[in-house]
Amino acid sequence: MGPPGRAMPEAQLVPDALCDALSGLGSAPHWYVALSGGLDSTVLLHLLMQWRDTRPGAPPLTAIHIHHGLQRDADTWQGHCEALCKKMQIPLRCHRVEVRTGSRGLEAAARDARYRVLEGQLGPGDVLFLGHHNDDQVETFFLRLLRGAGVRGLAAMPARRPLGEGLLARPLLAFDRAQIEVYAARHQLRWVEDPSNRDPSLDRNFLRAEVLPLLASRWPGYRRTVSRTSAHMAASASLMEALLPVPATVHSVIGDPGIPLAALEDRAGDGAAQTVRHWLQASGLHAPESGPLREFLRQLREAGARKRPRLQCSDYTLQRYRDAVYLLPAPAAPPDGPLTLAPGACLDLPGVGRVALERAPAGGLLFGARDKPQLAWRGGGERCRLRGREGSRSLKKLLQECGVPPWWRTRVPLLFLGDELLAVGALGACHSSRWRESPGRDGPLWELRWQPDIDPACD
Repeated sequence: MGPPGRAMPEAQLVPDALCDALSGLGSAPHWYVALSGGLDSTVLLHLLMQWRDTRPGAPPLTAIHIHHGLQRDADTWQGHCEALCKKMQIPLRCHRVEVRTGSRGLEAAARDARYRVLEGQLGPGDVLFLGHHNDDQVETFFLRLLRGAGVRGLAAMPARRPLGEGLLARPLLAFDRAQIEVYAARHQLRWVEDPSNRDPSLDRNFLRAEVLPLLASRWPGYRRTVSRTSAHMAASASLMEALLPVPATVHSVIGDPGIPLAALEDRAGDGAAQTVRHWLQASGLHAPESGPLREFLRQLREAGARKRPRLQCSDYTLQRYRDAVYLLPAPAAPPDGPLTLAPGACLDLPGVGRVALERAPAGGLLFGARDKPQLAWRGGGERCRLRGREGSRSLKKLLQECGVPPWWRTRVPLLFLGDELLAVGALGACHSSRWRESPGRDGPLWELRWQPDIDPACD
């Protein structure tokens, strides 16, 4: 912990220097800071605290710390954040997440888990602040350049973008790491160091330690030049998007975000490719390489209505289903066997999501004191007669008829009591011996609620 020795930069970072970056955000219901405990987020939290101290009408401020459980010192980092916020008298929310890599890689999986929690904290109009600065922006530019990114990708990280019901903001993008270090030294701030930041096998660290210092030795002002180029790219991307608007996102019955197929069919050649890129980048995802994207679009054009072309990228997968191309959830399998789900209980299940038995406001399921309802998943041969429908049907056909995408059909939670199927996630309750139209003297009624494990889009 502690401030490393660095030369004083020409300009000082002070709270009032954030006024432009915070313009228009003072009327938000609540401000949040993603606090890792590292240098950047520690300085940002202190800056916002100082800025608010001179403005009594500023929104309330809360810090959020995400415990990824990936480093042996993760508990120590959380303790550091708790001590820091206690000293600053700022509320802190700590959340532990489970990082499931699948085919996405550890960094991407950790980022997804982090953003899922951060997005869930935001109410309408709330603002989440991140501590990214100009050096991060320059590194992002080069990483995307080396991936062959297009215009929007080379615009690097936006200063603001929507996130859930609120807004994500990066007020330090105009400031260099050196300015942030000097601020920390001036205010005697302490922070934690993530040892993974020194791992040269990670692309960003290799750029930071090996490539960019070499550039600086030849072109000392390269950061400003790159930042200016990113700004030009952002302006060009905005103009292109005005001429070729990003299509409105559609959602599957489970909630997967997607692009309407008609939006791609109406735009031939490069127009369709740009539409996909713009839509992904508006969601904070990098664009796919040109060759695989062109082949995917060719398959979309030429494949029959029953075909489901798929585009597999390093961090995400796109697949057609019916009249849209959807962003698939991270690959995962449901639990191996049945799980007990007592009335009033809630389970967070990797690959499935959050499943709960909640009080039903009207009709619902009645359970006795000794009943042990269980969750299970499709094994084949299940049948169900959904409430409001005539006749029993195979569960396989019901899921197809209701538009449940194929990648979810093995993950849909099924509620059983003994051998009787009581409810199907996303479809509702079945006709069963436990169904009651209204509560009576026998006790409360319950309903199966399922929140699928769909990753948020993020930078």
